[in-house]
Amino acid sequence: MTTAPPPHLAEALRRPGYLLSGWPWRALAYAVTTVPIAGALSVGLLVVGAPLLVAVNSVRQGRPVELPLVLFLTVGALMILVSAPIVSIAVTTVERQRLGIVDPRPVPAYRWQGLAARYTTAAAWREVAHTFWLGGLVPLGYAVFTLLVLLDLTLVASPWLANVDDEVIVIWNTIDTPGQAVPYAVVGVLLLPALTYGLGVLAAVQGAVARWLLARPADGAALREINRSRARLVDTYEAERRRIERDIHDGAQPRLTSLTLQLGLARLDVPEDSPAAAPLAVAHDQARNLMVELRQIVQGIRPQSLTDLGLAGAVRELAGEATIPVTVHADLGQPLPELVESTAYFVVSESLSNVLRHSGATRAEVRLALAGGELVVEVSDDGHGGADPARGTGLTGLADRVAAAGGRLLLASPPDGPTLVRVELPCHR
Repeated sequence: MTTAPPPHLAEALRRPGYLLSGWPWRALAYAVTTVPIAGALSVGLLVVGAPLLVAVNSVRQGRPVELPLVLFLTVGALMILVSAPIVSIAVTTVERQRLGIVDPRPVPAYRWQGLAARYTTAAAWREVAHTFWLGGLVPLGYAVFTLLVLLDLTLVASPWLANVDDEVIVIWNTIDTPGQAVPYAVVGVLLLPALTYGLGVLAAVQGAVARWLLARPADGAALREINRSRARLVDTYEAERRRIERDIHDGAQPRLTSLTLQLGLARLDVPEDSPAAAPLAVAHDQARNLMVELRQIVQGIRPQSLTDLGLAGAVRELAGEATIPVTVHADLGQPLPELVESTAYFVVSESLSNVLRHSGATRAEVRLALAGGELVVEVSDDGHGGADPARGTGLTGLADRVAAAGGRLLLASPPDGPTLVRVELPCHR
């Protein structure tokens, strides 16, 4: 069984070896780099937020709000609304780069579409929402976590603090001697792994919100199901495929091999200066070329690498033949039906072919995993996106082939990229 490494922090938190991996350090790096950005944004929001709290408090106490305060709040709110779409450009550009620390999956890069688009498009206002989230709620979460860390450090250091001072207050108890503080120190040490997980959860939530707001969907839908030709006669198709493969392998291929051998022997018996020598040589070469083409046809029906190496090995072989770096993550713990294997192989083959021909990508990633009785195949790239089945990129035929196996194909390909092809194939019928 091949265990794929976790693709992002949220997945790593569910793995048993999280504390011994590099993900806690990545969560810490993400948190540390968040502090100056979120701090600067929170200071800007406090300029308006503090007077707003004063106004709210005055209303609660039944006192009238002074006119200068109302004017200040009005002007401040208007300035924030006017400047936020512009300020969010720099903030979200940095955030798209930082997100790779906890979630390396591609995120669409920022593309300038004009000043008017910053105030009229949903994508721009999602970036504004992310900026407010980063400067408003994120600092509160980090402040609470910081208090918990300081409390835990106090517990751990309590024996040394009691040795220095006559009295130390730990939580709600007063400690006079280092011996009394030892149990608190033990509890503090035991809580360190929980704090490590807590930081991971905090960073994972922050990253998930950033991805949700910044990885904008195309045409209002992150994934569009390509649902064509659902009513397939799967059993008839599979039987016909097997019949063609068997007829070629057991019938035509041996006969052609025998014919090629006979022509080769005939060439040895015919003198080179004989009038029949040249046509015989041409016939022999044509027979050999036909053998090669016939082997390629059989390979197209079911690749030999799929039979010899299995799905994971055959996909890695495809990745090795690509002209860009392709990372393969396979988590397959059980044998798969032959139809599922062959369909998944051709999904990866066609998808990588589309990546190389159309996407302009510099890297791609393939994931194979079993989940809930289904084989999930994902092929993603960091290209310019915009894949559309209507433009003849091979996706329509691919969807038909997946539908024939009882599965479904989903596509996410916003204009700025990245592109994600996801196929779900049932492993039992």
